[in-house]
Parts: sequence; C-alpha cells; structure tokens
Amino acid sequence: MAPESPAPVAPRRRVPRTDTVLADPRLSEAAARLGPALVKQAVHRAQDKVRAGEVTPDRIGDLAVGLLPDHATTLRPVLNATGVVIHTNLGRAPLSAQARAAVDIAAGHVDVEYDTATGRRDRRGRAALDALRAAVPDAEDAHLVNNGAAALVLAATALAQGREIVVGRGELIEIGDGFRLPDLLVSTGARLREVGTTNRTHLGDYRAAVGPDTAFVLKIHPSNFRVEGFTSAVSVAELATLDAPVVADIGSGLLRPDPLLPAEPDAATWLRQGAALVTASADKLLGGPQAGLLLGTTQLIDRLRRHPLARALRVDKLTLAALEATLRGPEPPVHRAVHIDPERLRERSATLAAALTARGLVATVTPHPGAVGGGGAPGLALPGFAVQVSEALAAPLRRGRPAVVGRTAHGALLLDLRCVPEERDGDVLTATVAAARSTGLLDDRAGG
Repeated sequence: MAPESPAPVAPRRRVPRTDTVLADPRLSEAAARLGPALVKQAVHRAQDKVRAGEVTPDRIGDLAVGLLPDHATTLRPVLNATGVVIHTNLGRAPLSAQARAAVDIAAGHVDVEYDTATGRRDRRGRAALDALRAAVPDAEDAHLVNNGAAALVLAATALAQGREIVVGRGELIEIGDGFRLPDLLVSTGARLREVGTTNRTHLGDYRAAVGPDTAFVLKIHPSNFRVEGFTSAVSVAELATLDAPVVADIGSGLLRPDPLLPAEPDAATWLRQGAALVTASADKLLGGPQAGLLLGTTQLIDRLRRHPLARALRVDKLTLAALEATLRGPEPPVHRAVHIDPERLRERSATLAAALTARGLVATVTPHPGAVGGGGAPGLALPGFAVQVSEALAAPLRRGRPAVVGRTAHGALLLDLRCVPEERDGDVLTATVAAARSTGLLDDRAGG
C-alpha cells in the first residue's frame, strides 16, 4: 500500500511571522528611521501578498523593504514640470536652500522668544520682522500672520468690526476653493459698502460712500482674473485723497516693482501712493513660506498686533525662520523661474529631448509659455519651451519616484523645465525612461 501524501500546507501557515520578518537588519534600520508603525504596515502588506500567492515566502523580506515609504510623511516630493511657477496644488512657492536650512535649524530648540544675552523673554519673530521692514523701508512697521486671507481678516476685525468697509464691486473676488472675499470680510462683523459696477468704478463713487461710519476703504488687486474692454478703476493714490484710511491687498507678495510684471502691484509703490496698510501673501511672488504680510503705519500695525485675534493667527517658528532666510538670502526659486532666460530653457529642453530620442522615445521641443500662477499676473505668458512626449506617460510619471508632473494638452504630455532645478534635469530623464518602460512604450532592452 502506497504511503499517503502529506497534506498541503495552508497558505496562511506558510506566511513568515511578523517578528521573524522584522528581524531583518534592513527593516530594523528602517524602524529607527521611519518609526516601527510604518515598517509594520509594510510587513503586513508583504504578508498579504504571500497569502494571496503573489510571491513566495522566501521573498517576503525583499518585498517588505520595497514597500517601505521614503519618508515618515505621506507628502511626496514632486518635480514641477507644468511651467506654472506658483502652483497651488503643488505647494505654491518652493523654498530656497537657505530657507530650508533655516527650517531645519528652527525645528529644534531656538531663541524664538528668548534673549540669550539677558536670559529673559524677548519679542517673538523680531529678526523676521526686521528683515521685512528692511525689504520694504516705505513701511513704518510690519506684522505677520499665517496666510494672506488671515491678514485681511485681522485688519477687518481690528479696524472695522461693527463699521463699514467701502470696496469697489469689481474687486469682490473668489479666492479659491469656493471661498469668497465678501463672505470672509462679513464674517468679521464688518459691513460691506459696495460702490461702482463690475467693470467701471470712479473716485466719485467712493467719495459718495465714505462717511462717519467708514472704517477704511479697501483696494483689492484682482490677481486671479483680468477684465478687459470698457473698464476703469481707481488708483491707490486717488483713494488716499479720501477722508478714510486705505487698506490695500496686493495679493501676490511682490515687495518692489518688477519690470517683467508691469501690471502686478507691489507693496512699496502702494505704500508710497498713500496706503495706510498693505496686505499680501508670502508664498507667492515673494517666494517664501505660507504667511500673511501686513505693512503700514506704526499706529495701524500696533492696533493689529495688540488685537486678541492676532494670537490665534500668529506664525510658528518654522515660518519665521524660512521667511527671514527668504528675505535676507539670495533670490528664491520663484524669482529664478519667472526670470529664466527662454534660450536657456530651449537648450535644456533640446538636451532632454535628444536623450529621450536616443533611448527610442519620440520627443520633440515645442514653444510653451509658462505662467506665474498662484493668483499672480493673470494672462501674462512667460516665454519658454517644453519637451513633448506621449500623453500615456503622464500617469506613470506622476506615480514614479520622484513624481514628475507635466501638462497634458492636445493629446500630448508637455514637460516644461522652467520650475525644475537644472541639476534635476537628469532625474526627469530617468523618470521618463522608467515610465516609458512601465507602459510598454520602451523595450527593456533599450539603452539607458
């Protein structure tokens, strides 16, 4: 009688124990770097694949290592190849190397509210505020809050609660994600007095509306749209002749005039024209971290700083460090991307296209206008070029390491190197080749 065959081992019994897998030195090192929870998640995912029969038990260690995230945060580094400099969905302004180094310093214990000479408490954010005042000497004083909308909220709450804000009807904008400026201002307890029409507003409209109950006249730069044709608007210089202070929001964070952006207002100019208070975002054309800037007279800034809401809107030490480094350091990436030489973009694009072509991909250089983005300089085209490849590469490039985000148009994917650091061009090449292989557009035997 033939001996019976041993019963097959159930798949779940062939799965290595969690503690056995975690004993792998590579996973032990990862636990110290990423934390044990993330490493266990990778191990459990690997065990599930063994149970499903997708891999053999002897490969579970390699699989778990391959499933580990690069960082403890779920945020993924992205190479912005869209040609949009201030891309809100990609985090707006990328910080300079100096600002990133400053954030690293601020991550530990620092003298953010401490005087090391006296051993006593000191004014919070003093160095960042000094740098901001130095950058805009037309401002008597300055204050910081956590974003541009918060700057307007603080101004309206501290100066106009229970009173009127006079504002041009054509400047009542929606600032994104469904948030509308009128709703934001009314939520502070202020009342809006709209003047003029959507396309035309005159000084007389403001003059007729200003009265004893007017807290201030609000001037808002419509930075995320453009009205053309039969239009008229009133300048800050004209508004400053009225019997009410002018609060002006420039939006984009441009501190001084830029010849490349002639239609974009800047803080220095509007202060010189008579604005009592100018508000702006720091993470747009200024190129810094998310923050709201308030620049103006000593009297108004002091009222804002002392208001109870100012504490709720204050910035943290990381923002203070990054902003100071942005203001004091070399030009940030945003400035370089906006002002990049188009001919240099063409050369870099040609190099990338040639390298892709040499590896068997269809890649061509095409003119591609960049954009400021982030609600700045609407309608302004920044001359440039991009590499045109198959649209089928868009999704695998987004999912790759690093993630590369381009722009799809007319059935093609455009890779614009304007916002890609030049030393990362090779990473775009490597990622594109990998994406092409994953989609079958490039044979594994191809060069590179």
